[in-house]
Amino acid sequence: MKVGVLMGGWSPEKKVSMMSGKGVVEGLKAAGIQALPMVLTAADKNEKRLEKKLKAAKLDAVFIALHGGFGEDGTLQALLDKWEIPYTGSGALACGLAMHKGCSKLVFEANGIPSAPWQALHKSLGKAKWMKEIKLGLPLVVKPADVGSAIGVTIVKKKDQLAKAVQKAFKYSQWVLVEKFIPGVEVTATVLGERALPVIEIVPKNEFYDFDAKYTPGHSDHLVPARIPAKSAQKVKTNALKAGKAMGCEHYYRVDFIVPKKGEPQILEVNTAPGMTATSLVPDAAKAAGIPFPKFLKTVVGMALKGRKKA
Repeated sequence: MKVGVLMGGWSPEKKVSMMSGKGVVEGLKAAGIQALPMVLTAADKNEKRLEKKLKAAKLDAVFIALHGGFGEDGTLQALLDKWEIPYTGSGALACGLAMHKGCSKLVFEANGIPSAPWQALHKSLGKAKWMKEIKLGLPLVVKPADVGSAIGVTIVKKKDQLAKAVQKAFKYSQWVLVEKFIPGVEVTATVLGERALPVIEIVPKNEFYDFDAKYTPGHSDHLVPARIPAKSAQKVKTNALKAGKAMGCEHYYRVDFIVPKKGEPQILEVNTAPGMTATSLVPDAAKAAGIPFPKFLKTVVGMALKGRKKA
């Protein structure tokens, strides 16, 4: 079996994607699968070039290790569907919904999954209207609506920090999400097929789980089991599956939550192409479930080869 591992790309998460791709290549090889590293560059924005590149490799499937736009927002998935190349992870629509945090929020609300109060701002409003539109009280989390890895995210505790935080987020996206900050324990649940793996608690050494805490060894701890009530852990698993099914996610994905001292876990987001680096959460979740990482990857590839669910 020959699997192309797509990595790199041109989003702000390119560096992380390269690390994830390396991890996937090593894991697939350990599983006895012929893994071909395939680094995408800006030149691959040309669809004909990319199609030729992938088909010339004569792949049985591709493993998508791209993060951010194109690789995670449904664009690449739609192209692979058109070219009839099997790929890992969710389909185009699910990826699009999960990638845009505003769209995700609407799905959560429609399905009764608790999440923090929020607002969405579009860049076309202009600076003069951004601040007037924000009705939520401090503290707030301000973030680009369709960028991952905590890039462009700010926790705003003082009013004079808000404008700068919004401007920062708009550097990375046309849409910005302003969300009520809810203090609590940050946890995550990885889903493999129809199964939610053990809940992991994230303990960053920084103020929050930012880019540095995510990808610098030793800058965060992943605790299993999470130090939350058993009832809360079960609710996290239940709502992780519920959110994924509502979006139409497939194969594997990761769902993040905040568990406050009182009340139900609050869903943050669904990651359809989660990190696969040495410090990432998915490999840790697989390990906690007793699944060696190579076996996890082989299972995901097997799902890809079986084809997509029919709508």
